[in-house]
Amino acid sequence: MKLFKKLFLLVVVLALVFGLTACGSTAEKDTASGDADNKDVAKIVVGCDTSFVPFEFLNESTGEYEGFDIDMWDAIAQELGVEYELKPMDFNGLIPALQSGSIDVAIAGMTIKDERKEKVDFARAYYDAGLMVLVRADNEDIKGVDDLNGKVVTTKTGTTSYDYSIAVEGVKEVKPFPNIDGAYLELINGGADAVIFDSPNVLYFAANKGKDRVKPVGELLDGQQYGIAFPKGSALVEDVNTVLEEMFVNGKYDEIYEKWFGQKPLSIPSA
Repeated sequence: MKLFKKLFLLVVVLALVFGLTACGSTAEKDTASGDADNKDVAKIVVGCDTSFVPFEFLNESTGEYEGFDIDMWDAIAQELGVEYELKPMDFNGLIPALQSGSIDVAIAGMTIKDERKEKVDFARAYYDAGLMVLVRADNEDIKGVDDLNGKVVTTKTGTTSYDYSIAVEGVKEVKPFPNIDGAYLELINGGADAVIFDSPNVLYFAANKGKDRVKPVGELLDGQQYGIAFPKGSALVEDVNTVLEEMFVNGKYDEIYEKWFGQKPLSIPSA
């Protein structure tokens, strides 16, 4: 009789143990599955360089980040139905942040280059750009890039503009700055003869803060395209490409472009 009671108790205990284990496994699986399917569990973290006017910058009067890139990503996020938070950071830190997983997306007027494509994935191009030479308003000697022999040029560190500047034949010195505002100030103060930088930013600066103090000269140089960057293998790339294609067709892209550059795009960026 005692042996029977002991065996009965052992069976009950084992049943409880296996029952709890099974319930625990099911709960963990359901929770993991729920997190994977629920887009509201965590916000997408979007890295941006907020010193690149008019693509992204801080509006000091409102305390809000504004710009072409900000509006573009906001429109994309709305179509995807995802929440996001902006994470301002230095341009040179964007790709390492994508690689480490501390951000999910980078939108910062980033030129699509082969060396960058080895480290991150890009969605299709969303902006056609080029480089432009900027000089002081009273400068009559520099008409374009061919007149930079023996001159001091300034630009932004770690950009295509810097790569281009150091390759210009005859340039005396290239002064890189961590943000383009420093390069513009160096030009205005006489520490450099010219700035070489992305055309939309040069044109925006010349028409606003630099009005009557600087002027763009010469032709558009080194045509390039901007792309939104993601960690390698990100599933977001395909979704963002779909939304961009829709924006190019339904007029949303034209609307945002005209808001920031005063005219509709001459053409849609090629894929």
